[in-house]
Amino acid sequence: MSLIRPDRRRVLQGLGATLLLPALGSRTWAAPSGRPVVADGVQAGDVTQDRALIWSRTDRPARLLVEWDTQAGFSSPRKVLGPVTTAAQDYTARLDLAGLPADQHIFYRVRFEDVDTGALSEPVSGHLRSAPTQRGDIRFVWGGDTVGQGFGINPDIGGMRIYNAMRERRPDFFLHSGDTIYADGPVPAQLTVEEGRIWRNVTTEAKSKVAETLDEFRGNYRYNLMDDHLRRFNAEVPQVWQWDDHETTNNWSPSKQLDDRYKVKDIGLLSGRSRQAFLEYAPMRGVSADGAGRIYRKIAYGPLLDVFVLDMRSYRAGNDSNLGADASGKGAFLGREQLDWLRQELQSSRATWKVIAADMPIGLQVPDGKDDQGQPRWEAIANGDPGQPKGRELEIAELLRFIARQQIRNTLWLTADVHYCAAHHYHPDRAAFQEFEPFWEFVAGPLNAGSFGPNPLDATFGPSVVFQKAPPQPNTSPLSKFQFFGEVEIDGESAELKVTLRN
Repeated sequence: MSLIRPDRRRVLQGLGATLLLPALGSRTWAAPSGRPVVADGVQAGDVTQDRALIWSRTDRPARLLVEWDTQAGFSSPRKVLGPVTTAAQDYTARLDLAGLPADQHIFYRVRFEDVDTGALSEPVSGHLRSAPTQRGDIRFVWGGDTVGQGFGINPDIGGMRIYNAMRERRPDFFLHSGDTIYADGPVPAQLTVEEGRIWRNVTTEAKSKVAETLDEFRGNYRYNLMDDHLRRFNAEVPQVWQWDDHETTNNWSPSKQLDDRYKVKDIGLLSGRSRQAFLEYAPMRGVSADGAGRIYRKIAYGPLLDVFVLDMRSYRAGNDSNLGADASGKGAFLGREQLDWLRQELQSSRATWKVIAADMPIGLQVPDGKDDQGQPRWEAIANGDPGQPKGRELEIAELLRFIARQQIRNTLWLTADVHYCAAHHYHPDRAAFQEFEPFWEFVAGPLNAGSFGPNPLDATFGPSVVFQKAPPQPNTSPLSKFQFFGEVEIDGESAELKVTLRN
């Protein structure tokens, strides 16, 4: 039997605003007296062939109710009871829909039922497409770095327009490569930017200072969801989230020394609160293997694509000179358990393309000031030494050697973090460490944040810059148009993969 896959972009264009009308318009619409309110919209995440994680948030103790159908008119809806949410979860709720048909448009709508009165909220609708079981065209977008450097929701330009630009590409899903919030980045009422122009922001109490309390971390996510473009994007485009440093604070690691803006000086306490808020607001399926809400995971998206989502933050040792001779201890970055998991999953993958979603680049030097001895301290993998792998580079060397020896083909690295876009090609002929096969790494971002770069290369793994675009000066505003997202397209017939960097 042949599988007919209607073009997702044509279907959505035909449905237009009818599908998403409840999620659009003014965020603070009035609900009938006593009804729960759903002001933050809906999100779908970690979509596979038969499952999708549905997320939403209300304003009181209430039960999440989800209806879904393969028809936009909900002619034969399936109703699923979700969990009760309370203040302990900041009234966020998620439901892992199972038993979905593969390669189908799934239309869903969310309501909340007040646990005391039984009153129902108005419905809020969304759409996703389940992953295919057979070869077909795939398009997804990625990027990172949202609401950084004080650049928030600017009403003068209509908010975070880059999310509308990504939505208009009609992707099958969106990979957020980290820095989903800037917990260390207050949003002032206005900033003076290039050529004396004024950038104005919508402001909130939670974004008036660095986040220290759990509610302040949560408030960073609530702030982003005030943006109309982002909420509409979330309702139309399924998500795959990972995190990086700014969910907690800049260049967070166990050795982080917090500055005078912080009354809380315990980085472990801050990172625990930030992790809880992230897991509450991320449309992410829980992975309980380590008992602490694991973030690294694999998303299987049909025979052409597996996405391996990494966590380069939770298991690292403290930032230092990164020149050690041992991958354990001070050289830990992914950590032994995650590295072994990645090796095993890559080896067992039967997908044509294996996308490694990294929250930091491999061969770019990302500094983190200097240590007490005046030595450069490093935030990412590279250490500024072009020779044989040292420090965190040892884990990457082990991984690349394993990929080559096991003849694992068609790996592609996608990342963000550095606030400009680039295409890097890695080749052993240019490298100090040569036990690997050539591969590509693409960098995108920022998504409504200050633009920086470019960063210098580290020659250990032989990177070369094939393309890059960065601002003429650091920390240029989104008005300067150095905002970038990436797009990946896989042809269903030829299996050819194309990467486009867009601004």
